[in-house]
Amino acid sequence: MPRLTNKQAIKLIKNTNLKELGEMATKRKKELHPDNITSFIVDRNINYTNVCWVDCKFCAFYAHEKDGDAYVLSFQEIGEKIEELLDIGGTQILFQGGVHPKLKIEWYEDLVEWITKNYPTITIHGFSAIEISYIAKLSKISYREVLQRLHDKGLFSMPGAGAEILSDRVRDIIAPKKLDSADWIDIHKTAHEIGIKTTATMMYGTVESDEEIVEHWEMIRDLQDITGGFRAYIMWSFQSANTKLQKEIPNLKKQSSNRYLRLLAVSRLYLDNFQNIQASWVTQGSYIGQLALMFGANDLGSTMMEENVVAAAGATNQMNQNQMIELIRDIGEIPAKRDTAYKILERFV
Repeated sequence: MPRLTNKQAIKLIKNTNLKELGEMATKRKKELHPDNITSFIVDRNINYTNVCWVDCKFCAFYAHEKDGDAYVLSFQEIGEKIEELLDIGGTQILFQGGVHPKLKIEWYEDLVEWITKNYPTITIHGFSAIEISYIAKLSKISYREVLQRLHDKGLFSMPGAGAEILSDRVRDIIAPKKLDSADWIDIHKTAHEIGIKTTATMMYGTVESDEEIVEHWEMIRDLQDITGGFRAYIMWSFQSANTKLQKEIPNLKKQSSNRYLRLLAVSRLYLDNFQNIQASWVTQGSYIGQLALMFGANDLGSTMMEENVVAAAGATNQMNQNQMIELIRDIGEIPAKRDTAYKILERFV
């Protein structure tokens, strides 16, 4: 199949019948994953701090350092959360916090080293590009040095959080204090060069255009051509409850399931160098998450033992391992538990 151009992708988003898009995306998915396996991971989100100075208008989770509900978890508290995850067979912690104004590189080095030594079977999938950028600024070192030092302590995987839409016009409206699109790309490129694999994400549904969505895909596809360092692509819709952006732009429309599935299907066709695309059941609900498997997604994501960020913005969907297995079986695919690197650990035939 020839590589989709931006114009072709925009035409598919705007004009193509949803059922036809699903069929096209499923065909492409089967070419990449002929074994009929849909994977998932058992993990836990650990938000090590909610203190953040960036004040993103789309976020309802953050607190300022002097707020009464501000916190930084102790290593002991983090360890207790990891032990609870191990008890249910978990293998990964998605480790993110706010952009704390005082935590320097040494704190993060100590944390990664402590987890790696005490919980060697747990993979840290941790720290977003904006966190890496600010650790570098606060510590007066380059972000390459931040990534190298964390990699030396045991960090091998990094989430794509903070991408939102890779358009500086959009970012200037919804998160003006965040790093720009080129810096997000460069931090992920640097991580890939060091040996840290990452994921690519997109949060749509604020003020972006279809053209800016496709330009976002173009940026991550171009980087994947160069490094091959992205393990997966994950997209979700903006959750507006309790956010500043909802108050500033009250006519923002809640994104429909049709819109989610449409964008997901076209992303599968456009991102021809991404092996894995994850369904976002956390924001869409379990049944649209299931339907996403028929629109190009080959992974149902995480059982997400703990989730605080999108929950603070009104999304409270939950799912356990058995529910995931049944949803996957229900559409005639084989459920399989995976690790962070998408290696299959167990099939449920």
